[in-house]
Amino acid sequence: MSVFTIILIVIVAFLAGMEGVLDQWQFHQPLVACTLIGLVSGHFEAGIILGGTLQMMALGWANVGAAVAPDAALASVASAILMVIAMNGGADQGEAITTAIAVAVPLSVAGLFLTMIVRTLAIPVVHIMDGAAARGDFMAIDVWSIIAICMQGVRIAIPAAALCFIPSDAVMSVLNMMPAWLNEGMTIGGGMVAAVGYAMVINMMATNEVWPFFALGFCLAAISQLTLIALGVIGISFALIYLGLKDVAKSGAGAAGSGDPLGDILDDYE
Repeated sequence: MSVFTIILIVIVAFLAGMEGVLDQWQFHQPLVACTLIGLVSGHFEAGIILGGTLQMMALGWANVGAAVAPDAALASVASAILMVIAMNGGADQGEAITTAIAVAVPLSVAGLFLTMIVRTLAIPVVHIMDGAAARGDFMAIDVWSIIAICMQGVRIAIPAAALCFIPSDAVMSVLNMMPAWLNEGMTIGGGMVAAVGYAMVINMMATNEVWPFFALGFCLAAISQLTLIALGVIGISFALIYLGLKDVAKSGAGAAGSGDPLGDILDDYE
């Protein structure tokens, strides 16, 4: 990779690290990070495919109570870089994407360790900001807030820069050393990633009132003549119909119900 490409990749990694805390522009999401790295490295299509596949897995990652979700930022950036290195070394696009998907989960766990280190280093920053607040020094509070956020960006930028200097021959030698059963296993596992992530999302949001929409969408998706745009329009239409029925139920016609027309209908059948 050229120096300019490496600089662009490090910038994307830095933004992804910051967004892991800010959540303003979602640069840390796999679909965004992998696509941007694919764009700046000349592998745009492969970046979109990798990002879309990892995104289905990352949809099920969420902080629940004291449990911290895997680090999507490091997993997205590092796996995309490894994919680019492999493809630059002559690997097939499908093989490179499969390998990148396989290493995404271990990388996300490693990202938790880096997050722990950065947040430990940020503890003195909090005390410094407390002292600045006691003095009424708002400028110092702003400066240290920016420094703390940049620390999150650096924790992804440094590993990204280190990965960019791995020779493509080394990556290709590792790929060639993998036995056939491991490659086949990673291929099967990569194909299951999207289904598992989608199932985790459904498990979190499954309620009586949304199951009919899921069934309708599942059937409509099997119609080959319907494009993604058409499916999107149908989904928006269903959402507007549901909101309209819900407003009607709340306005008086369904005052005796729960305010959820589909839920009331299902309750009547139970």
